[in-house]
Amino acid sequence: MEDDGMNKDRKITIVSIIMWAVCIILLFGYYTFFDVDKERANNSEQEDSEVIEQEMNKNNQYEDRAKEIMSGMTLPQKIGQLFFARCPENNAKSTIREYNLGAYILFARDFEGQTKESMADKIKGYQENSKIPMLIGVDEEGGTVTRISRFDNFRAEKFWSPMQLYNEGGLDAIEKDTKEKCELLKSIGVNVNFAPVCDIATEEDAFMYERTIGQNSDVTASYIKQMVYQMDSLQVGSVLKHFPGYGNNVDTHVGEATDNRSLDDLRETDFVPFREGIKAGAGCILIAHNIIKSVDSENPASLSEKMHEILREELGYNNVIITDDLDMEGIDEELSEAEIAVKAITAGNDMVITSKYKEQITAIKNAVNNGEISEDRINESVVRVLCWKMSLGLM
Repeated sequence: MEDDGMNKDRKITIVSIIMWAVCIILLFGYYTFFDVDKERANNSEQEDSEVIEQEMNKNNQYEDRAKEIMSGMTLPQKIGQLFFARCPENNAKSTIREYNLGAYILFARDFEGQTKESMADKIKGYQENSKIPMLIGVDEEGGTVTRISRFDNFRAEKFWSPMQLYNEGGLDAIEKDTKEKCELLKSIGVNVNFAPVCDIATEEDAFMYERTIGQNSDVTASYIKQMVYQMDSLQVGSVLKHFPGYGNNVDTHVGEATDNRSLDDLRETDFVPFREGIKAGAGCILIAHNIIKSVDSENPASLSEKMHEILREELGYNNVIITDDLDMEGIDEELSEAEIAVKAITAGNDMVITSKYKEQITAIKNAVNNGEISEDRINESVVRVLCWKMSLGLM
């Protein structure tokens, strides 16, 4: 009986030792896991801080040089830099010289019937007619918005939408797609892609839904951060759009969109991807024509000084702000085309997208001459535009 008791005690001791060992291993693993997780988070924050510091140093260098260049520019030359003009079908080269245009945005009609070689030659001709290198932009989001890849002379298959890519292969698929897209654009002379779409739409019938990644604010933010970093590394300008976010609202291409959400709601959801894009160093943010009633019930975001203050002061954005297309219907119908452009600049935009640049350039020049817009205000935007061009290796 003694031997049985001793054996029993010995077994209990062994079991106890094993249990203690398991507990120690589990505890060690628990703390190790969270230490690693904490270390990863710290590394990510450190990387973000380093990127922000590098961007600030580069921007300071660019700004000094931009101011020096601007000091030798006339008022018409400076005003021309603020226009991301729709490329005219005729006399595109002479128009650049006449209006000192800073940028052309190209649409499907500009690529139809062209080849990579002929398009590269055409864009090269635009650059040769501009004293200051031009921004040449397109909307090549993928999916429903493809100005270039819809034509098989440029790509055998049009680019997939971000949502399709994410559902098929996550952020890795988007990374591969972004690289190919940037390489195609650069090969023909396009240096700005009006992407990525930062909007968060949760309802399938929302007009913006198919153009989003189809995920929540955190996943969308990771997607935006990755795209901005990658586009920047390939020197293709990124444009975060459509600030402050459409959500599940209607399309301002065909009418006015009013958003009844509170500013706090926007801060917690729609602003999140924009914050990440800003931290990643996005060169441009496109501001939409939707009315955010909690911020400014009288003006669309694109013409609202209050909305621009939020973007500049609260979100800390210092680079180029551009309007969505001023030809869209969701803008103040009581204003003339010339008045809209003047109001866009006074609200805080650095650039405007428009096809009515002829009358609008004259209107802004008159507004400066009569004191409605100060030349200092024009200068602020010119410096930002020139800095963006420098960051893309154009100057």
